[in-house]
Amino acid sequence: MQIAYVRVSSTDQNPERQVKALEVYKIDKWFSEKVSGKNTDRPKLKEMLEFVREGDTVYVMDWSRLSRSTVDLLRIIEGLAHKKVKLVSIKENFDTSTPTGRLMLNLIAAINEFERQNLLERQREGIEIAKNQGKYKGRQPNKYNEEQLRAVITGIANKKITVTEASRRLGVTRATVYNILKKI
Repeated sequence: MQIAYVRVSSTDQNPERQVKALEVYKIDKWFSEKVSGKNTDRPKLKEMLEFVREGDTVYVMDWSRLSRSTVDLLRIIEGLAHKKVKLVSIKENFDTSTPTGRLMLNLIAAINEFERQNLLERQREGIEIAKNQGKYKGRQPNKYNEEQLRAVITGIANKKITVTEASRRLGVTRATVYNILKKI
């Protein structure tokens, strides 16, 4: 099977560029998600890694779509190799099953991780400058008070309100409500 994994980092980004580039490979199955690549805790990545079988080929636009961490990227590639699944990166354009391909992969993965670390350092520097200028206020406080929180938790526990209704009442997302419930 020809399989594609497409990832963008945030919900306001569009994966269309990757999709268009991969369409020429006659993809049988697509796995696409909008989530940061900083770790491997990504539902569609996990689903794709479980789905692939010996003889399959996985296509990605570039290595950074799989991971921003050299260690995670190499772990993913090792797992695919163990399953005898071929991995093709369009941008880097080389085969990971050869010694030269593995060397190039390590170099590119290290560069990707270096770029990510530089980005984070610039972000930290920018935040520090903004703080010193009084422009950075930090994370906003919760929109709800303890009484509201207790009321919705009780409502959910007694099946009187849904998580959707709780999120509306608290002024937060459903994911935030689920995270609150996990902590209790």
